[in-house]
Amino acid sequence: MALDGMMLAGIAGNLQKLEKAKIGKIQNLSDEEIMFSTHGPAGSQKLLINVHSNTNRLYLSGRQPEFLPSPTNFVMVLRKHISQGIIQSIEQAGFDRILKFSIAGHNELGDAVNYNLYAELMGKYANLILTKAEDDTIIDCLKRIPVYENSKRLLHPGAKYDLPPKEIKQDPRKDVQLDLESSLVKQVEGFSPLLSREYIFRMHQGETFEDITKTLLTSNKLYVYKKDYHIIELKHLDEKGREFEIMDGLDHLYAQNEQKIRIQQQAGDVFKAVDKELRRLEKKLPKLESSLHDSQDYEKYRVWGDLIFAYMYQIEREPFVVLQDFDTGEDVKIPMDIRYDAKTNANLYYKKYRKAKRSLDILQEQIDQCRQDIEYYRQLQEQLKHCLAEDALEIRQELVKNRILRQDKTSVRKKKNQNPHVLHLMVDGADIYVGKNNLQNQYITHKLSRKEDLWFHVKDYHGSHVLLKCQEPTEHLIRLCAMLAAWFSKGRDSSSVPVDYTTVSNLKKVPGSKIGFVTMKSYKTIYIDPDAAIIEETIKTCRKK
Repeated sequence: MALDGMMLAGIAGNLQKLEKAKIGKIQNLSDEEIMFSTHGPAGSQKLLINVHSNTNRLYLSGRQPEFLPSPTNFVMVLRKHISQGIIQSIEQAGFDRILKFSIAGHNELGDAVNYNLYAELMGKYANLILTKAEDDTIIDCLKRIPVYENSKRLLHPGAKYDLPPKEIKQDPRKDVQLDLESSLVKQVEGFSPLLSREYIFRMHQGETFEDITKTLLTSNKLYVYKKDYHIIELKHLDEKGREFEIMDGLDHLYAQNEQKIRIQQQAGDVFKAVDKELRRLEKKLPKLESSLHDSQDYEKYRVWGDLIFAYMYQIEREPFVVLQDFDTGEDVKIPMDIRYDAKTNANLYYKKYRKAKRSLDILQEQIDQCRQDIEYYRQLQEQLKHCLAEDALEIRQELVKNRILRQDKTSVRKKKNQNPHVLHLMVDGADIYVGKNNLQNQYITHKLSRKEDLWFHVKDYHGSHVLLKCQEPTEHLIRLCAMLAAWFSKGRDSSSVPVDYTTVSNLKKVPGSKIGFVTMKSYKTIYIDPDAAIIEETIKTCRKK
């Protein structure tokens, strides 16, 4: 669902805490997503503005995301003009999906200058525009729209900023005249089809337009359903939604999609390479198995060669000859190459016999290796489903090492001996380490671990290595580690997921195996139901930076 004007009004009300706050760092999360760190009377806040055409949004984020290694030109402009500026006010343009931030800043000479930052959250027209407050002259836009692309509205440095053309609709805060037989989208400002359906449903149930609007505009809650969400309870959906504080809800709602977008931007080639390699191997395996099946019948070629030699002087040049088998007495039909005599045909069958015999072992080795590689790339596929951008970049390193991808020369040079970005939790005085890719799994199992530490891995699935370091493992810690192992695996959506656990002293690395692969001498198994709420809350409150 896209953001509508009425929801933005509710969000704007919750953003008033940013007034009189100073803008600190301004950083890119992606090319179309910017985070502003602010410090003010309400404490430190992180304002996230996304102007992507499909996922545009604006809210206060409580997470610490990954930033792009180098800022875009527009972010550099923002840093120059409004970094260290004070947010004076935040206003919505009527009930349009536009928020105006009035900011008091300074120029290079230290003179006071006022700026306006407009966040336009209008689907494919979403944009972020910085202007001089005195005359709204555009300093720069995140997306520049020249006159040849839109003759009605020029968004370009030096042009005067004008609000988009406004349709004539009724103000929801005033007395309205409604036709409940048609959608409210074209009748009232700020309405989306979803909100229109909710209003009409409630009004048919006896609620008044004014009461519903008052509830919506004073709401500080977000109600999240399977496919929809809003700051008012959506009773017409006839399903139970999850209730959040509005900013926490938006943070939760968008976190997964944001991460997917950033991963695709920073490591999209990793997904393509893994999928391509897996498709290649899955096509290769049936061909190898077919060749193996054909080669297993190699003994007949020796028999045919023997028979041709035995009856050599009776054979004429024909496409087929029928000869009697020495052992069974049965007739054997043998294809012949009429270009050659009987002796040459016999030698060709002997050659084919020796080649087929030699190829059996080679084909079996290739089939075994192909199956291992398929499992390996399926494992990488599973890891990529649940990884962060930094985890995907580590998988990229692994593929570069395996010569599947080339080294990205344009990437920022990493520090030598930099450790993988494992998830480190501190729970009840115990250290828990969670690996989300093979490099992290290997680091946890073979570098961080000690013989007495407990090691967890989901049974019969590709998944995370989880390490528990503590003096006396409690049942709570064991169950939590088992749940983490199940959550970061293919079994996260299952119930009663079996998780094996043992001490590190029982693990053995298999020589020549893929990175992260180990075997266990002995272990115990626990069955666990992965719980998203428990995992998310634990990671949020117990994660060590």
